[in-house]
Amino acid sequence: MPEDQDRRQELREPIELKVEYKRLNTFFYDYTRNISRGGTFIKTTRPLSLGTPFVFNLIVPMLDLSLELRGEVRWIQRVGEPAHPDGDGTPGMGIRFVYKDAADRDQVQRAVEKMMVASLGPLIYEKLCVTRPEGDE
Repeated sequence: MPEDQDRRQELREPIELKVEYKRLNTFFYDYTRNISRGGTFIKTTRPLSLGTPFVFNLIVPMLDLSLELRGEVRWIQRVGEPAHPDGDGTPGMGIRFVYKDAADRDQVQRAVEKMMVASLGPLIYEKLCVTRPEGDE
């Protein structure tokens, strides 16, 4: 698939949540910058390598829980490099969620939607994020 076809297809909501993950027996604590139903951006000056699959915990205070998620590093933004087309120049890594199965995908997407509704409010979320059939406005 050409890189431009892999561009984000979901609305991203700015949100800062604590992220915990392990790399070479060392735990890292960073923060998200935004999230969508398909992935997130983790702010860090120590990104994992492109294509790296990993497991991370997303601390979600408004849901009073921690989500264990699987992801894959899809792109990296390093300090001093020109801004990546999907980013704003903030150092870090763009993560695509990876799911075990359809039920896992549905659970993660419901949790992300819940965060977006809490952040945007239900009316704005519905106007921005809910897809309606054509002509049904």
